[in-house]
Amino acid sequence: MTGFRVVDTATRVRSTFLELVEATIESDDGDTFTRTIVRHPGAVTVVPITDDGDVLLVRQYRAAAGRDILEAPAGKRDVHGEPPEETGRRELEEEVGHRAGRMVLLAEAFTSPGFCDEYAYIYAALDLTPLASTYAATAEEAAMTVERFPLAEVDDLIARRDLVDATTIVGVLLARQLVDAPRDADR
Repeated sequence: MTGFRVVDTATRVRSTFLELVEATIESDDGDTFTRTIVRHPGAVTVVPITDDGDVLLVRQYRAAAGRDILEAPAGKRDVHGEPPEETGRRELEEEVGHRAGRMVLLAEAFTSPGFCDEYAYIYAALDLTPLASTYAATAEEAAMTVERFPLAEVDDLIARRDLVDATTIVGVLLARQLVDAPRDADR
């Protein structure tokens, strides 16, 4: 495999949590090329599973998609030093008003490695306890709704394209396997 190394970077745009950089890459044979990269602090997605096997999802407006998206609660890793599980717990409480008794790491993944370094952690949240209240940090969160679906329906949600968020799709499929595992072991 040919080796590559970054020989130079220049920040082109910096926002509150994103940075757009231009990187000069050099290959082992000395050729150089430029790539534009989005630097992202990372994210956590949480798939909340009720005791009766339903999944709690949120529907909220996403400006980049230009429409409402049905997705698992998620958020940026924008609190310095906060472990991913704690970020997930915070997002779960903020977005769906539940506290998890147990968090299970389902997967870790780069979301769009062709242009972005965002690295996501995907958890299942189990043994949920409802909280008295939640708060909305953004206009989108203030308008979001929480919707409940049986885990058994996730294939239909995906087939109908009601679920189009990648980390949500991965998360609900892996959460269903996690929940079904004890039942499969009894067979």
